[in-house]
Amino acid sequence: MFEEKRLMFLYCVSPVHMGAGQALGVVDNPIQRERHTGHPVFAGSGIKGALRDEFSAHVENDERTKGQNLTNRIFGPETEAADHAGCVAFTDAQLVLFPVRSLRESFVYATCPTALGRLRRMAELAGEEIGWKIPAAPGDDHCLTVENSGLTVKAKLDGQDVATVILETFQFTVSLDKNGAAEVEKIAKWLKERCLPQEAAYKFFRDKLSKHLVVLSDTRFSHFVENATTVEPHVRISDESGTADDGGLFYTENVPPESLFVSLVMTSQERVTRGASSNHRLTAKDAMGKVTEAIDEKTVQLGGDATSGRGLVTVAFASIEKNAKAEKEE
Repeated sequence: MFEEKRLMFLYCVSPVHMGAGQALGVVDNPIQRERHTGHPVFAGSGIKGALRDEFSAHVENDERTKGQNLTNRIFGPETEAADHAGCVAFTDAQLVLFPVRSLRESFVYATCPTALGRLRRMAELAGEEIGWKIPAAPGDDHCLTVENSGLTVKAKLDGQDVATVILETFQFTVSLDKNGAAEVEKIAKWLKERCLPQEAAYKFFRDKLSKHLVVLSDTRFSHFVENATTVEPHVRISDESGTADDGGLFYTENVPPESLFVSLVMTSQERVTRGASSNHRLTAKDAMGKVTEAIDEKTVQLGGDATSGRGLVTVAFASIEKNAKAEKEE
């Protein structure tokens, strides 16, 4: 039984390729996607493997934890015939924010009611204080933004002056729903305090998120996440000829940098081999503490193409202490 739960945000610093293992369209190496939403997703098994490596490196370099075999105790043995299960689990990471090119301010952090609803549900499971509501879905040709975002462009619609936001080749009229705009501002502030490291290197992106969050309809958001990912051509070179192999051209899809995902991390009391003594087992709280200490605000590598600089993701655990510190600094 999992007794401790924490939100874990994954912020893409570089393009990330978590492969689906099969190609159904023109892209040879597509990313993992949820079947029912089409949103990109990071499988929990891949997350656990990557974070296991980061955790192992941390405890091996820490004089306080050397020789305690914490990696196997918390993440479980790597052998096929494992003696016992690990005491930490990671859910699939769901998409929260997706970067979309904008006429103003370079890009925006786009989201939708479905993505926010799933984030809120996961936050409630983790016992997080929320303080915001999911805004009513804007129409397909409308969006919700933070007031005074700097994103808007004046346009004429039916003879009236309206504020619009230009994303890719789409023009969205900014909704006049003041309550919706207020909720977007609350969501932006809530995410700013939790989803990125609090160090100075991320200040620009924390501030940008607080100003340039845009809520689209589920339909429009789905269009962007399905058609605005990064697709790169790769060529396999023959060692003998030094030229491209026949059939060596292939295309790989990546989640773009600045995308944000959320996963739920859960821990239980340390498990032991059958018949072994259960004395001095790690509690769920102890296990969670060791995982967060080793991984929080670290940049890890997820997915494939590591030698091409792909898969760099910053991990941030939500916590009461960090949130209080962020509010104080504000």
